[in-house]
Amino acid sequence: MKIGFTTTIPVEFIFASGNIPIDLNNAFVSSANPNFLIDTAHEEGLPRNCCAWIKGLYSVGIKERIADAVICVTNGDCSNTHALTELFESSGLQVHPFSYPYGEKDKYSYLKKQMESLAEFLGITLNDAINYCEVTDPIRKKLKKIDALTVEGKISGFENHLRLISSTDFNSNLETFSKELDELIYIANNSPAIKKTVRIGFGGVPTINPSIYNFIENQNCKIVFNEVQRQFSIPSENPDYICRYIEYTYPYGINERIADIQKEITLRKIDGFIHYVQSFCYRQIQDILLRKNLLVPVLTIEGDSPGKVDGRTKIRIDSFIEMLENRKKRCKLLALI
Repeated sequence: MKIGFTTTIPVEFIFASGNIPIDLNNAFVSSANPNFLIDTAHEEGLPRNCCAWIKGLYSVGIKERIADAVICVTNGDCSNTHALTELFESSGLQVHPFSYPYGEKDKYSYLKKQMESLAEFLGITLNDAINYCEVTDPIRKKLKKIDALTVEGKISGFENHLRLISSTDFNSNLETFSKELDELIYIANNSPAIKKTVRIGFGGVPTINPSIYNFIENQNCKIVFNEVQRQFSIPSENPDYICRYIEYTYPYGINERIADIQKEITLRKIDGFIHYVQSFCYRQIQDILLRKNLLVPVLTIEGDSPGKVDGRTKIRIDSFIEMLENRKKRCKLLALI
């Protein structure tokens, strides 16, 4: 059975149950014509001032029917998922809610109960899912290696984005996905590092316009950090499986994310941070706190629907990179005085 889900969940549960995981977001954005799926949602009555991701999930879930059942994350992602869940249910899809703890005093107990409920829904036990880490952990270590090679300049920001974001469902095939990672790592290990002046961090909801990566990295800069995509790959190696998903920052408050971003800015020697926000997403409001607390210059850019990078955004990115270049030059001159 194909099990879809609306954002990152503990995917080991689906594999351990013998089912096939499908991240509906990846299915939407990688479809042949994602804008057609958005238009279909409009025709069905979804409001235009609604996040394009929700429209895409609606169409791949209900109109394309790519999954037999859907796990809807009703706490820890988009608030519109509540209404989307009701639409899925009304269409006859089997739905199971999953919730990350937010504001709970005992996050561990809350999340454990959610995982036990998910296991029951899939006909397995919590231990079955935990034991399946013997299969997925080696693949997650390869993802960490790819991230490290990105920092070294041997893997592009786009390739990093693509592999990390695909780890939410391992492209529905663990063996094939693992081999693809091996091939990328082999090529990277045998390639020279790309030297660029400016080192960029890219954060926020994964962009709906992946072409932005090539535009940015065609300048004198290198993307060495994809914040949320890295979190989607579950970088924690905590021996306690439940704790890994407590340490996973995306479903929780902005303060946890800021702490993680700032740590990586220091480790990766990042000069500036690009914060991508999605139109009509509540996380846009969090941009205020992120800009206030990060210790490097921040450029906020907004996207709506899949497509090419618009001219205004290109000009803003160019200006931001030029500013960072000049800033680094001034710092070097001051160091010589």
